[in-house]
Amino acid sequence: MFRVAVVNAKGGAGKTTVATNLASYYCSQQLKTAIVDYDSQGSSTFWVSRRPEKSHPIQIIPAYKQPKHVTANWFIRPERDTQRVIVDTPSGMDVIQFRNILIECDALLIPVLPSAIDIHAVARFIAELLLQGKFKREDGRIAVVANRARKNTLVYQRLEIFLNSLGIPFIATLRDTQQYIKANEEGKGIFDMPASAVAKDLASWQPLLAWLEQRSGEADD
Repeated sequence: MFRVAVVNAKGGAGKTTVATNLASYYCSQQLKTAIVDYDSQGSSTFWVSRRPEKSHPIQIIPAYKQPKHVTANWFIRPERDTQRVIVDTPSGMDVIQFRNILIECDALLIPVLPSAIDIHAVARFIAELLLQGKFKREDGRIAVVANRARKNTLVYQRLEIFLNSLGIPFIATLRDTQQYIKANEEGKGIFDMPASAVAKDLASWQPLLAWLEQRSGEADD
């Protein structure tokens, strides 16, 4: 079972967008997939509830509303034979509080927007992961994704320089496009959409998917 956590303490970075679209990709590959939703807004949970009946099923585990009479380990346990688990973390996430959850994950994806505020926030968050969470760069499980970005802008160029300075893989740039919104309204990801309509978006995901595939192979070894 390969686990991916989408993390960033700052709200609005697009964690749920990355989590749900990654789930739609794994489903398109016929992999049994679950999302563990820790965000109190329940956005991933709502998205799964809107999935068309003909779409590949995704198990949703609304961890943010765990009943008091059951243990956390039992409540967040994916169904048998689940192959991919995506953890959608909340805004304001406490690294120490979530460390045991994150340490079980094979990959941590950090989406960040191209703005000065987001760059500042993600720098602090990564420092917390490394210092408080005691994650190590050399473990190779952490990677950064530029989200809702336009490569021909000055703010993106500043973001790119910053991300390349971190010593952590900067693996992909996801486009600023309405296709994600259109797909989300239908309970879909871009991997559920006609390929001809989202060709550029699918291409922007390929480096991210290749990195995860490599991590998956290493986790299986």
